[in-house]
Parts: sequence; structure tokens; C-alpha cells
Amino acid sequence: MTPTLTALLCLASDFLPGTLPKPTLWAEPDSMITWGSPATIWCQGTLDAKEYRLEKDGRSVPWDTQKPLEPGNKAKYNIPSMTHHYTGKYRCYYYSPYRWSESSDPLELVVTGVSRKPSLLTPQGPVLAPGQTLTLQCRSDVGYDRFALSQEGGHVFPQCPGQHPQAGLSQADFHLGLVSSSHGGRYRCYGGHNLSSEWSAPSDPLDILISEQLSDGPSLLAHPGSMVASGENVTLLCQSGSVMDTFLLTKEGAADPLQRHRSKYTSQRYWSEFSMSPVTSAHGGTYRCYGSLNTSPYLLSLPSDPVELVVSAQRVSSGLCLRRALGWDGVRGFWGRLSQRGSPLRGQEANRGRPRCPTPSHIT
Repeated sequence: MTPTLTALLCLASDFLPGTLPKPTLWAEPDSMITWGSPATIWCQGTLDAKEYRLEKDGRSVPWDTQKPLEPGNKAKYNIPSMTHHYTGKYRCYYYSPYRWSESSDPLELVVTGVSRKPSLLTPQGPVLAPGQTLTLQCRSDVGYDRFALSQEGGHVFPQCPGQHPQAGLSQADFHLGLVSSSHGGRYRCYGGHNLSSEWSAPSDPLDILISEQLSDGPSLLAHPGSMVASGENVTLLCQSGSVMDTFLLTKEGAADPLQRHRSKYTSQRYWSEFSMSPVTSAHGGTYRCYGSLNTSPYLLSLPSDPVELVVSAQRVSSGLCLRRALGWDGVRGFWGRLSQRGSPLRGQEANRGRPRCPTPSHIT
């Protein structure tokens, strides 16, 4: 074989169809698109791509061919208003000199918002520690046949078939395994029917927070104390010597959303106040607080030691006790003087000089 023929054969083998790396295909803002909302499909190949082609369900779409955007390694396809017309499985290709690439992995676009939204919850509560098992449950009073779960940032989990515990109700459990830092984030779920690419409106968002990811946990203190009477004012103070951008307050067993407050900084301490005014029996319970950083809002510190708030149904003498004991001029004035000094309470300073009141069973 002559050198010229050998060179030609080697050159030809470089241009066999399907030997280019496959492109990457994705949708923004997500592959689950609300009815009527705009969206963009992106196909990214190599820098020498000359043309891009998009297919839907194995067939070319009207806007299938695009020239690459600068610097030449991707193209975009705009969806002006999402409807069922755009739902389906997409693949894309790019053309480099002399040949087409392999096809991308499939991307399925679905439309949401065509039926009532389900609810998303977790039996474990929104704050978990590494090593716990995370399960998210999507439920609805619509008889959906299947459910989908997504995590903000584009992660869509495998669909789960709907279960029907009672007539007219449906639900699905998403078992996400042992908790790690990657599980922290904002989740939504959707309900759908078989043989349809249309999905419900998204559930309200559920934030999953992972603790024990930062340094020392903060401390939590109650003022004027952890034992108060109904109708009085209580402030829970969360503070830390480590940098914390935000503090979060949780109540054990509560279904209410977490309370979040931005931190303040004085006297080398980061702190925030959570006020309850006026206190009722519903405020009683065990509280903890956590700190987080703006760079990783779903990763939390270790929890504070718990503070159990006990609320008495009798309010007559508890307030008088606090004002009369040791000649105090009222709880608010005491807290105000602390605030004027610009320093939150530290450790046992919160209890130093605080009058001791009788337990609720002895209040008259």
C-alpha cells in the first residue's frame, strides 16, 4: 500500500459518522415548565461546530436548525410560551466539518400548572443531620397516577407511581437515602396522569436543611425566662462567637415554617432576637436555634442546647413577681438597658440578677 493511500484511509477514518463526542442538552429554567411561561433549550457541542439540529420524539421540529452562538460551542432554541405542543423527548446534534455528532442524551420537557398543586412534606422535619434517612412525601386530594420531584438547580428525580390510600386521595414517597450535604436545598413536587405529559402546578416549596455542617453551634437564651405566664412577652436570643449571617429558630414537633432572622454583630458576638408577644399556650415547647452562612444557606451549624418554654395559663402574679422582685422597674426596661449597652447576653449573664418566680402550680 502506497504512503498516499495509507494517509487517505487514516484521514477518512477520522470523519466516520457518529464519532464526535455527543453534545449536552438542557432546558432553562427547568425541564418542568409552567403553562404559558417562556423557556430556552440549549445544545452545547464543540468549538468547531458549524450547525446544530434539534429533534423532538425522533422528528425534526420547525425551529430545528440553528447556527452556533459565539464562541461557537452552543446554540439555543426559544419557547415563547409553553403549551402541550412543546412537550416530549428532545435530542440534539451538531455538525462539525465532514460529519454529524452522536445524539445528546434525551431531555423530556413537560408542562405544569394544568391542575391543582399537591403538598410536599417530610415526616422527619425540615432540619436533618448527616446519616439520617430522608423521605419526602407528595400528596394530593386529586387522584394522580404518578408524581415527580425536583430540587432547585435542575435535579429531577425518577418518577414514582401514585398510591391511593383512600378514595379521591393520592400520594407517593420519595426515599432519598442517607442524608449528606448535597440533600440540602429547595424541593417541589408535581402530580400527573398516565399517558399525559402534562403535570399539576408545583407544590409549595419545601426547604431541607442539613445541620452539623459548620463549626460550633450557637447558644439560645430566653428572656425574662423559660417559665412565663400567658399574655407576657418573651424573647429568645440566639448568639454565637463564630461568623453567622442568619439564625434559624425551630420548635420541636411544630409544622410551622422555620423562623429566619439576619444576624447582628456587636461586641464580637453575632446574634438575633426572636420575639413572642403576647405568649399563649401554643408557644409552649422545646426550641433550638441554628446558624447559617449566605454562601450555603441550606447548610447549618450544630444546634444550640434546647430551651423548653413553659407557659402558665395564669398571668396575674407572674408579671407582678418579675416587677416587684429586687426592685426591678420592669422587664422591658432591663432588656432596653442591655440593648443600649450594645451587647447581647452571654452565657449565665442572662440569668444573673433575674428574680426567681414560683412555679406555675404555686402562682396565685
